[in-house]
Amino acid sequence: MADSNGDGASRELEGILLDTSLPRLRRYQLATVVEMRMLVHLAAPAVMVYMLNYVMSMATQIFSGHLGTLELAAASLGNTGIQVFAYGLMLGMGSAVETLCGQAYGAQKYELLGVYLQRSALLLMATGIPLAVVYAYSRPILILLGQSERIAKAASIFVYGLIPQIFAYAANFPIQKFLQAQSIMAPSAYISTATIGAHLLLTWLVVFKLGWGLLGASLVLSLSWWITVVGQFLYIVLSPRCRFTWTGFTAQAFTGLPDFFRLSMASAVMLCLETWYFQIMVLIAGRLDNPEIALDSLSVCMTISGWVFMISVGFNAAASVRVSNELGAGNPKAAAFSVLVVTAVSIVITTIIAMIILSLRDYISYLFTEGEVVAKAVAELTPLLAITLILNGIQPVLSGVAVGCGWQAFVAYVNIGCYYFVGIPSGVLLGFKFGYGAKGIWSGMIFGTFMQTLILIWVTFRTDWNKEVEAAMKRLDKWGEKSRPLLADQY
Repeated sequence: MADSNGDGASRELEGILLDTSLPRLRRYQLATVVEMRMLVHLAAPAVMVYMLNYVMSMATQIFSGHLGTLELAAASLGNTGIQVFAYGLMLGMGSAVETLCGQAYGAQKYELLGVYLQRSALLLMATGIPLAVVYAYSRPILILLGQSERIAKAASIFVYGLIPQIFAYAANFPIQKFLQAQSIMAPSAYISTATIGAHLLLTWLVVFKLGWGLLGASLVLSLSWWITVVGQFLYIVLSPRCRFTWTGFTAQAFTGLPDFFRLSMASAVMLCLETWYFQIMVLIAGRLDNPEIALDSLSVCMTISGWVFMISVGFNAAASVRVSNELGAGNPKAAAFSVLVVTAVSIVITTIIAMIILSLRDYISYLFTEGEVVAKAVAELTPLLAITLILNGIQPVLSGVAVGCGWQAFVAYVNIGCYYFVGIPSGVLLGFKFGYGAKGIWSGMIFGTFMQTLILIWVTFRTDWNKEVEAAMKRLDKWGEKSRPLLADQY
């Protein structure tokens, strides 16, 4: 069941890079072909799944925007300012399943994948309870954070309908990582594609025909996520591809929960610090003099940025898998070469998208709302959006490299320093003290991202990949101990 083709390609790549009988340029050409073949196999399905899931939220925001500017601001604040907090936490905690299932699958302990899936889903469901309480009190929380009474009231209505979505996240991410550990990505993409069609039809019916407004839009979004979850779970139960990894529900899932919780939280820290960063900007913008226009324009840009970011998330996953695989296989040159290729491909793709969006700067807002004032504000913010997209072509990939090397704790500290001690204060200073508004807030936060990216580039460039191979071998020895078979402390 192991992916022997992937192992063969890894050995082929390392062999090409070590073959000094070939001219250097020819070696790199051949190595690029091999690496691109593996990269497409990993990144393309991951990008598709994340993008399709994001499109559902994006479509809900578009439908809400056509109800009016207040509704767009409310949906944006609820969807981008609150819902993403839960998304980041759940996705981060669910990422522990990816690590553990990957270890179990590689060790041919297939029955443990189902145990880890259930154990993670239990913990995430429990985590969803306090999150649901936060959602229920979203109106006073938003007012406390400085949002206007009018926008906070409308946003809270939207957020109430997202409470079921929290628990869909709790089931979805463990299931998604369970499948990804086995390189089973296509079924999730097919299920998400079918769900989007149903989502668009149901949202149009509920919002415009039944007149349920913001609450109806968010309830349909929650329902669509549950459709995705049920579809994927049915695939796991019924598919012969999962017959060894899913053997049914077991009481074993209730054991070892404290250790699993600590591991899940460690996985969540780095991702949450990144995911929440730009969402904080939306909350800060709500305190500007003209919050409705600021929120509308920022939300349009953030929605587009989030959509493109799904591409980067796919490359993040691919970088993590490629680097960890090559280090585990004892291929330092292949690991270093993989970093170069995946980063270069990601930069090229995001730069092309940034140029397209710049050329359409005067028109892109009309996908979300018909207001000309918002269109003008979005056009002014588009250059900052383009810079953000290009940075997102580098930073998430290098974060994936960090995960593959086991640098999560280091990157978490870097994120805290660059994002929360440099980026946010700079944005507040430019936006409020110097009066640059939304552009100032965003510019300051771009500065924080730029600093973080430079540090990751510097660290990656100076990496001794032979030492990383040695470190990977030590971790594999730990994970192989009978006393701590797969829950060894990797953080």
